[in-house]
Amino acid sequence: MKSNLASRKARAARMLWIVEAIVLVIAVMTAAWIRFHNDPEYHDVFAQQAPLRSILVAMFITGAMAAFGLYQVHVRHTRLDFLLRITLSFAFGGIGLVVLYYLIPPTYIGRGVLAMALTIAFIGVALVRLTWVRLFQSDVLKQRILILGAGKNADLINSRLRRESDRRTFIIVGFVPVPGQAVMVRDELLVQPDDRGLAELTERLQIDELVIAPDERRGGLPMEEMLLCVQRGVSVVDLSSFFEREAGMVQLNVVDPSWLVFSGGFDYSTPRRLSKRFFDLLAACALFLVAWPLMILTAIAVKLESRGPIFYSQTRVGERGRHFTLTKFRSMRVDAEKDGVAVWASKDDDRSTRVGKIIRKTRLDELPQLVAVIRGDMSFVGPRPERPHFVDMLNDEIRYYGVRHSVKPGLTGWAQLRYPYGASVSDAEEKLKFDLFYVKNHGLVFDLMILLQTVEVVLFGRGAR
Repeated sequence: MKSNLASRKARAARMLWIVEAIVLVIAVMTAAWIRFHNDPEYHDVFAQQAPLRSILVAMFITGAMAAFGLYQVHVRHTRLDFLLRITLSFAFGGIGLVVLYYLIPPTYIGRGVLAMALTIAFIGVALVRLTWVRLFQSDVLKQRILILGAGKNADLINSRLRRESDRRTFIIVGFVPVPGQAVMVRDELLVQPDDRGLAELTERLQIDELVIAPDERRGGLPMEEMLLCVQRGVSVVDLSSFFEREAGMVQLNVVDPSWLVFSGGFDYSTPRRLSKRFFDLLAACALFLVAWPLMILTAIAVKLESRGPIFYSQTRVGERGRHFTLTKFRSMRVDAEKDGVAVWASKDDDRSTRVGKIIRKTRLDELPQLVAVIRGDMSFVGPRPERPHFVDMLNDEIRYYGVRHSVKPGLTGWAQLRYPYGASVSDAEEKLKFDLFYVKNHGLVFDLMILLQTVEVVLFGRGAR
């Protein structure tokens, strides 16, 4: 029988849910005591139904937390990601409770009690999570991973996921060489199966997941053994899916078209299009209302420093390859491309003006792009829009480059957060790995997370040129 490691992880998740549900119940009782302790009559009336009302609050909030993935023990959350998810959980759970109180008035606990209870519970749950991470940061909650393959593809895990922070959710137990294929992994990481086969090896090593990473698939995979692993409860995934989940990227050199077709994602449904358009309009209008004084000051500074137009317009490639006009504050000399040849911006570009260097570093030069977002040519979050000259070149140089144009380009995006400003074909290829991940997995929560992380990039000038 397979090890009970997975069941221990499930029990740990259930224990966390129970602890947080208790915190929510205590928060409601505490809020009620604060609200009614000077009014014994109302306190006695509330106390009669306090257990049921408290449990309802706990069910709604923890249910929302589960919906936002906060009880998935293998999902890696950054602090900002966790803050976003828990905030959304309390917001949606609170909205659900308001609807419940409207439909079933006897369950109502009062606006003051609900507000205080959610505030106390938010602090309590955050403290529980912090304590939980401290106590259970050991290997007991990590997936035990076995890699089938020890060649070039398998060794990508060692080179691209080598940091401890990259391996928060898993432990690599070892690499199993595939007969007849090259071995590039260090000897101390190799695991040799015995005559009992791969399925027995995964059971003996208490493996939770088998990652399929051979250099050559045809005729070299023990399909019967892999099927037996699945039957025994071991998850089996290919290397592309493993990288997508753990690194937030699509590893181009191990991806084939069939994986892109059958691996899921690419949500272009009407509800998703409507939610994305609503998000774009809301975010663009909100930023415009906040930033318009800065835009006026930037325009004045550009005009005072040098002769020439305040704005600079370029043709960019948008969704499905359609061209549109993108407008930015001018940050370079008027003759920056006097020979008419498109040139990538570089670090410490000598074509930038003094004001231009500042507004490029702070991203103020990109604020006029809000017009393109409102107009519908761009999205607030998406791949960076490139010029037609570069797109034609990169389509010839980089496989799958055209896939990034299946969504609208964005003012900010996943690749902009995960990789510095690109100024070469190799940089464009690295950024494409993150662009393809976004194209496959974009959603409202993901867009919100990217938007919040963009604030950090703007404040600290990371990745700007």
